[in-house]
Amino acid sequence: MQMAGRGGSRYSGCMKNILVLGGSGFVGREVCEALSRQRWRFTVPTRRLRQLQPILNLPLLQPVQASVHDEAALAGLIAGHDAVVNLVAILHGDAAAFHKAHVELPEKIARACAAAGVRRLVHVSALGAAADAPSMYQRSKAQGEAVLQAAAQAGQLDLTVLRPSVIFGAQDRFLNLFAQLQSTFPVMPLAGADTRFQPVWVGDVARAVLQCLQARETIGQTYELCGPDVCTLRELVQLAGRAAGVNGGRGRPVLALPEALGRLQAWLMEMAPGEPLMSRDNLDSMKVDNVANGALPGLSALGITPARLAAVAPTYLGAKGLRSRLNELRRVRRRG
Repeated sequence: MQMAGRGGSRYSGCMKNILVLGGSGFVGREVCEALSRQRWRFTVPTRRLRQLQPILNLPLLQPVQASVHDEAALAGLIAGHDAVVNLVAILHGDAAAFHKAHVELPEKIARACAAAGVRRLVHVSALGAAADAPSMYQRSKAQGEAVLQAAAQAGQLDLTVLRPSVIFGAQDRFLNLFAQLQSTFPVMPLAGADTRFQPVWVGDVARAVLQCLQARETIGQTYELCGPDVCTLRELVQLAGRAAGVNGGRGRPVLALPEALGRLQAWLMEMAPGEPLMSRDNLDSMKVDNVANGALPGLSALGITPARLAAVAPTYLGAKGLRSRLNELRRVRRRG
């Protein structure tokens, strides 16, 4: 593995016991697998142990049933670890929910790290985080960063911030969702169709986390994690449909919705039972393009060549469409 930065220095082998907050999620599972491959010990707290089922067989995993929002429990979890990785995030909710997950939790992490004498923190934020951003999600992410930066400036933390664009991978709820919807509906009504994204592969995000845990020169840095491809939302939907083999590999037609109809659609989705597919706050996020601004270092500064969307997406979306049907035909022919 290549090292980032000027000297390629490492933490003298001491970063071997990591607390992963949010380790049961999409990105968290990939990070845990990467830590396991490094043969590092890592602890993953969760309110329900069954949420860790996909990673329970990983060696050196220490599962703990606990709520990370309980500050006393969090302080006990952090003690004894060499570093903390914070991946906790929500995509939907009201202002109070975003504040709890993205601002209050970082405040608790900073206090608990100071109390336990654990300085190293890798915090995964979001591309587009800004105090004046159009969505609650983006603004709360910026507030959380500010909390941690203040603790770092006070000498309490060795902080690295990672800002990924939208993340894709085999278990994502992004391209998989678009593929699933196109397998059901003959046309895709789409709000924010012309918003540009720079999707990043989940494997590259996990590698970035590990690089930051190993390299001293990443302390104090903020990195924008983006892939090499810039695509509109319309293009991403079309790619998902084609890769999944929908409509003979052509995908479904995309119908761009005007803003008023898009907000109505999002509101109706918010009212539906369960986690919404889209919210009005998501639409607010899409008022600005989700692409790297070039002012901050990216994956290349960490020695990582980002994966192309077209190289990775068909490997998992294809299992839902044309590729899976061809594989089944091959199996039938072999049995015959």
